[in-house]
Amino acid sequence: MAAIGRLFVSLLAIVGVLLIAIGIVYFVVKAGSLPSFFPGHVAGSTAHRSKHGLVAVVVGAVLLVIAAVLGTVGRRR
Repeated sequence: MAAIGRLFVSLLAIVGVLLIAIGIVYFVVKAGSLPSFFPGHVAGSTAHRSKHGLVAVVVGAVLLVIAAVLGTVGRRR
């Protein structure tokens, strides 16, 4: 695999892990306590943003799967 391909796979994996971490933050932290730059931040709200969290976790998992597939394609056994 070329260096650019390895870099791309690594970038996909890093973004996937970050999105999963952000999704967990959405599940754990209430909307009023989210950082203000997160979508779904509502000052004083006690609700959790589970839809945002679910989307972040799913997209992160998809990116990790794509990175795994691209990382193994073309390798000799």
